[in-house]
Amino acid sequence: MQDSTQEEHWAYWSRYIWVNRYMDAPKPVYDTLLGLVADRDYFVLTNNVDHCFQKAGFDKKRLFYTQGDYGLFQCSEPCCQETWDNEELIRQMMEEQRDMRIPTELLPRCPKCGKPLTMNLRSDDKFVQDKGWYAAAQRYEDFLRRHKGNSMLFLELGVGYNTPGIIKYSFWNMTAQNPKAVYACLNAGQAYTPKEILSQSIATNHDIGGVFNQIVKNENEMY
Repeated sequence: MQDSTQEEHWAYWSRYIWVNRYMDAPKPVYDTLLGLVADRDYFVLTNNVDHCFQKAGFDKKRLFYTQGDYGLFQCSEPCCQETWDNEELIRQMMEEQRDMRIPTELLPRCPKCGKPLTMNLRSDDKFVQDKGWYAAAQRYEDFLRRHKGNSMLFLELGVGYNTPGIIKYSFWNMTAQNPKAVYACLNAGQAYTPKEILSQSIATNHDIGGVFNQIVKNENEMY
């Protein structure tokens, strides 16, 4: 997309956003996880920007999307720390594009300064952390504070090493500081546990969905 026009750029990205943000996930992994934690005091910290947790029914006030949201626009400058929902405009781009281009009049512009809008994704120092982002961050901090020193499960699901400090390393540190905590890593082919918390850890290289299904099966067999 390096040499593409803005009309071509948004023809591509509108389709990409629609599939990844507004369509349902191809497998019921998120729904299965919700069934396992719905009656527990949980909180979800995620690097994902596809909103699959919320689409599956997870409580919005128990979610913190640290890296942004495909469903939000922000000013490319940015001229302000605000974001805007994009579903209606993305749908228009999808429906009205022809020959891999959207109509020029659909190019997204900042309602504050008129400059191009871009997606609210953490890719550089222009990432906008709006009021919703800070409110979610505060709820996460409150959750950790309420449960400090208590029995906790830090469940890491498929986290790689692109931004390990947000989830992976922080989970390791909090497990090391709390003898009542358990760290569980489900990551096909990349499950790892530091030796410092080995006695408090569970790690599996199996498929996440398969592990969840086995847990549900085991629970059903108990009753």
